[in-house]
Order: sequence, then C-alpha cells, then structure tokens
Amino acid sequence: MVLSLNISEVNISLFRFVNDLGKEYPFLNPTFIFIAEYMVFLLALSVLFIWFTRDTDNRIMILCASIAFICAFIIGKVSGVFHSNYQPFVELTDVNKLIQKEKDNSFPSDHTILFFSYCFSFWLFKRGWSILWVLLAVLVGVSRIWVGVHYPLDVLTGILISLATATLIYFIFPKLSVTQTTIKIYEKYENNLLLRFKKTMGNKSKNS
Repeated sequence: MVLSLNISEVNISLFRFVNDLGKEYPFLNPTFIFIAEYMVFLLALSVLFIWFTRDTDNRIMILCASIAFICAFIIGKVSGVFHSNYQPFVELTDVNKLIQKEKDNSFPSDHTILFFSYCFSFWLFKRGWSILWVLLAVLVGVSRIWVGVHYPLDVLTGILISLATATLIYFIFPKLSVTQTTIKIYEKYENNLLLRFKKTMGNKSKNS
C-alpha cells in the first residue's frame, strides 16, 4: 500500500514537472502539440515509403514492426483491464491541457505503444542512424505528458510493452519460413499487377 502511494506520488510529481514546462515555455507548446497529434501521420507515410522501396529486407522489417505493434496493443488493452486511470486533466487540477481528448482510460499510452513498436523495430533492424527513430518515439511519449493527456507511468508502461514485443518479434519472425513465404507471395502478386499496369499504359500510348 505504501509502495503504491509512493509510485502514485512520483507519477504525479513527474507529470507536474513535464506538464508545467508548457506554462514556463509556452513558445514550445505548438511544437509539442504537433508532435503529440500529427507525428503519427509522418510515421504512417514513412512506413508506406519504406514498404514501397520494394526492398525485401525493408518489407520484413515493416511486417515485423506491424506484428510487434499489434501484439503490444493487445497486451496494452489487457493490462488496462487490470489497472486503469483517467487522463491527468480529468483527475488533477490546473493541468495544462493543450489538445482535445475524450475522458477514458489512459493506461497505457496507445501513441507510445505505436511509436515504440515501429521505431524500436527500425533500430533493431538497421541500427546506426536509426537511433533517430527511437529519439522520435521518446519525443512523442514526452509530448503526450506535455499536452496533459498521459501520466509518465502510462508512457513508461507503453515503452516497456513495446520494447519487449519488438525485441521478441525481431529475434523470432524474420527466421520463420512463413514470414519469407508471405513476402514472396505478396511480391509475386505485386509484380503481376505492375506488369499488367505497364501493359495497359503501353497499349494506351500506342493507341493514342
């Protein structure tokens, strides 16, 4: 009971520290609002771009990252059944709430799970400069606290779940024959579609 209270106090104190930065440095608020709300679109575009480089290794990476996200998301929802809390702006006073959000269970952070599942997977497969993806995921996690919609514990739990699932998937799925087979089947149909498209365009150019 005492440990639970101490964790709760630390959780709130850390939240106040990060969230109050938005009051001290309001010129940074638009940046963190953008990161918290719209960086997900950059991630989606990046995933599509990487997939359509048509590099088999890149596609295995995206497939593994997507599986990691699905697994982490499910684990997150299950953990939310055993522990739940509303967003800070619901439970606390004087919260610097910068984005619109409906009242619901904020444990764990879905945004954090999404970004860390993909970004940490990218780092595992590519290493090197791909650490920038992890830094982006960290920024997203911090931004969710900054704008007042998640506690640090919501974000930390999302990180731990994502790191565990991404690491497990990285070491298991690329070696499975079903992974290689799935990619090969997809690429076979993709090549057929591209050939048909080229033939159609070629016939149109001849007729014109």
